[in-house]
Amino acid sequence: MAPRDDRHGYDQFDEEDSPTYGGDRWAEGGFGDDEEPEAGTERSEDSERSEQSEEDGSDEDRSDTAAADEAAETPEKDAQEAVIAAVLDEIRGGDTPDVVPAQSTVTGYAEFLAVDAALDRRWPESVMEPSLERMQTLCDALGEPQRGYPVVHLTGTNGKTSTSRMIDALLTEVGLRTGRYTSPHLQRATERINLDNRPVTPEHYVATYREVEPVVELVDAKRGDAPALSKFEVLTAMAFASFSDAPVEAAVIEVGLGGRWDATNVADADVAVILPIGVDHAEYLGNDVLDIAREKAGIIKEGSVAVLAAQDKEVAEVLIERCAEVGAQVAREGAEFGVRERELAVGGQRLELQGLSGRYDEIFLPLHGEHQASNAAVALAAAEALVGAGTAQPLDPEAVRAAFASVRSPGRLEPVQGGPDTPTVLLDAAHNPAGATALATALTGEFRFTRLVGVLAVLQGKDARGILEGLEPVLHEVVVTTNSSPRAMDADELGALAAEVFGSDRVSVEPSLQAAVEQAGEIAEEAGGSGVGVVVTGSVVTAGEVRSLFGREPE
Repeated sequence: MAPRDDRHGYDQFDEEDSPTYGGDRWAEGGFGDDEEPEAGTERSEDSERSEQSEEDGSDEDRSDTAAADEAAETPEKDAQEAVIAAVLDEIRGGDTPDVVPAQSTVTGYAEFLAVDAALDRRWPESVMEPSLERMQTLCDALGEPQRGYPVVHLTGTNGKTSTSRMIDALLTEVGLRTGRYTSPHLQRATERINLDNRPVTPEHYVATYREVEPVVELVDAKRGDAPALSKFEVLTAMAFASFSDAPVEAAVIEVGLGGRWDATNVADADVAVILPIGVDHAEYLGNDVLDIAREKAGIIKEGSVAVLAAQDKEVAEVLIERCAEVGAQVAREGAEFGVRERELAVGGQRLELQGLSGRYDEIFLPLHGEHQASNAAVALAAAEALVGAGTAQPLDPEAVRAAFASVRSPGRLEPVQGGPDTPTVLLDAAHNPAGATALATALTGEFRFTRLVGVLAVLQGKDARGILEGLEPVLHEVVVTTNSSPRAMDADELGALAAEVFGSDRVSVEPSLQAAVEQAGEIAEEAGGSGVGVVVTGSVVTAGEVRSLFGREPE
């Protein structure tokens, strides 16, 4: 075996190493009988400085908001509002029109919407070409902003955004200035680029676009008849540039699609996180889960640390082979780290996690589902690996507890309505069979609904039947609908498929998303009494639009 690296507390693999498994999934074997030392309890000076920074920042936020409100109170206000209303109607029309955020002026927000619309006219981000040439050319012209900070890079089929948010919270709490890039967004494009664990403002988004725009146009012009830069490539460059300008001390970057050929992969990860891998985006990644694993393993780079969530055995072997090929160190869920204990709590769950540097107990995570507990373990290991925490110097347990307690993941089993006289309404962005199964498991294990009605809108190209089959055991009825995406599956087509899975007597079709939510609430209430609910799912777009319907601000 290769020499043990005490800083990370796990082995460095080389080509002669062969992994062993405690069953078909790593997590089944547990941690054995050996007790790891429990992490210490003293607060670090960095954590105290972080808290002070947050307090100082809150005053700035209040003054910025006041300034924005004052700016809006101008003689031109009525005319500006008329302009923005027209822009909103054109760009964000439909059941869920956007609203001007409190920290923005009307004209500033109109410019943001215009930039967003310009990006939408580019090659769509749902399309992938197996090449990094365009993206590398763009980053070279920008001065390689992606190389100015350590990177945690995440891929996998499900759980990337929630885990990214957890890693960001942990790194922020231990005193680092962070940037986070995730996709897609739920409600507003500014959610994708975060500084200090908060989305950038629309004005910041526009300023960053204006910074990279001349270089983007130059790269496009030099390409002649070849495809221009895609929307996702430009957005990724904007994130890299924003992080470099800040500057950040660590960046948490989520893959858009796949791994090896994703635009984000021009950054070399210090820590590569591979979340559970299944079949999704089959039109680009194929239906062979091992081929998908090889594609996603492309983010594991020479000298990096690979933090691997529990995988099926064959997938795990593909990932380990990649680690051996490039000389990456490996930390595996269920071996070097994982969930020791989990119990339900009001508003979430209470955890004891095994990290790379020791145990962390009394962790409250305000998210639902066993899959989120697993995501928390992965996030903890990734944060430990990035900052070099080891058994001699673990992360501050109080900082870890504070970080997890602060985590929010909108659109992930998120309650947006509930009360004694109204059905509980939950949103979840599950958009593939694995996500639907995880959602169904959480609904069964953590909620006590006497009657649960689903609202489902799915994008074309997704495994709609697999999603329906995953949800069927927990839903009494389902209302199928559509969302505003041009890729949305037709409601009647989805309804016919739902009837095959549920039976026609348990399926209703309503083309309007808002009306579908209202109809589902009425069906749930027909049962009478308490314990009735509605779950809206099937797509990130669906969850985001219904979140807006319930008046929730983007986060």
